[in-house]
Amino acid sequence: MKEEIQAHDNVLQLIGNTPLIKLNNITANMKGSYFAKVEAFNPGHSSKDRIALYIIEQAEKKGILKPGSTIIETTSGNTGFSIAMVSILKGYKCILAVSSKSSKDKIDMLRTMGAKVYVCPAHVPADDPRSYYEVAKRLHEETEGSVYINQYFNNLNIEAHYKTTGPEIWNQTKGQITHLVACSGTGGTISGVARFLKEQNPDIKVIGIDAFGSVLKKYHETREFDKNEIYPYRIEGLGKNLIPSATDFDSIDSFIKVTDDESAHTARELARTEGIFAGYTSGAAMQGLKQLDENGEFGENSNIVVIFPDHGSRYMSKIYSDEWMEQQGFMDTEVEQTASVQVVK
Repeated sequence: MKEEIQAHDNVLQLIGNTPLIKLNNITANMKGSYFAKVEAFNPGHSSKDRIALYIIEQAEKKGILKPGSTIIETTSGNTGFSIAMVSILKGYKCILAVSSKSSKDKIDMLRTMGAKVYVCPAHVPADDPRSYYEVAKRLHEETEGSVYINQYFNNLNIEAHYKTTGPEIWNQTKGQITHLVACSGTGGTISGVARFLKEQNPDIKVIGIDAFGSVLKKYHETREFDKNEIYPYRIEGLGKNLIPSATDFDSIDSFIKVTDDESAHTARELARTEGIFAGYTSGAAMQGLKQLDENGEFGENSNIVVIFPDHGSRYMSKIYSDEWMEQQGFMDTEVEQTASVQVVK
């Protein structure tokens, strides 16, 4: 009798169960123990694989998605890639409305995965007909048999992380986690994980990372939407110019804001010190950790878990490009020691 070949049926079976990796060098002078939940180990290289698969399979169970259906979504890139990947294997068409702030790398990846991509101007109000929110709604209305995922206002976004990421972190830390630090964009990741962890131990502190130019931190503190908080910023997948219902603000204890500049440099520092090649938002999350430590948030016995949402390969034309960094004026603030490249003729 032949032994069974050990193989996965397809890449979707690789979603979830991402590793928790101890941070040693970048945190050497910080209080507490730090662990990164590295979501780049998902097959689509981001945490968005979890919600793409979960929301699509829930729609299938409810009979909303049928063979030949078209899936439409608003995305800064990562959710779109994950939806396109799931769509390929399940036989759906995929149309994506993408912010022009998304890196060229992300947009090229979406096209490579067979998605039809509409690139929409980033710095317009959410209700502007050119915004990626409104473009996705219009495409949904115009496309017969389509399903609009609408991650910003879909509670299944929270549920996906409540059922997967939260339990994984609790089990991986053996319940010893004291703080969760995560970026907030749609809010699904931080909200779902926070809900689960606080059910296990209500003393766990949950801190969200927001961007300057976003409304989330002030809304959390005042429950008022202040459009004066809104101005252009460069970090993708972090912060918002609207209030997503997929953010459970009651499960989050506080927010801290980070800058485009420092987040970019910290992402590069992560690669140089820990060998973790992570995305722009991961740099923002790590930068938030540094600021929280400086503010005295953590103690020697703290066990802090930070979520790194995606992979650095999606930002080669941005934060990992010296030319782009110089164009943004970021290289003036810090002299980096990078490996030199010499061409041998």
